[in-house]
Amino acid sequence: MSCGNHHETPCGEVLDHLYEYLDNEMGEGDCAKLKQHLDECAPCLDKYGLEQAIKALVKRSCGCDTAPADLRGKVLARIERIRAGLPVEGELVTGDAAVFVAESASE
Repeated sequence: MSCGNHHETPCGEVLDHLYEYLDNEMGEGDCAKLKQHLDECAPCLDKYGLEQAIKALVKRSCGCDTAPADLRGKVLARIERIRAGLPVEGELVTGDAAVFVAESASE
């Protein structure tokens, strides 16, 4: 991912190390560079906020810091559907007839 703007630290590098930043596992210099990037780059800051919220939700819900991979995938897929304006499970869809949309078993 890239926001299209030039940054000292590229967006891709920031996103590759986002969990290290969230988990306070970065050295002081790297942490400062990542924080500077987040201060300058709204798309990366949005991604950081999303990951931070998911991490907090998982910790609150199951008492652990990381979600199982399948759960994390489902949550992210649902968030992307909502952001794209697509219907999600249990959401009422309007049109010729009102119907409930069920997610496929693969999601």
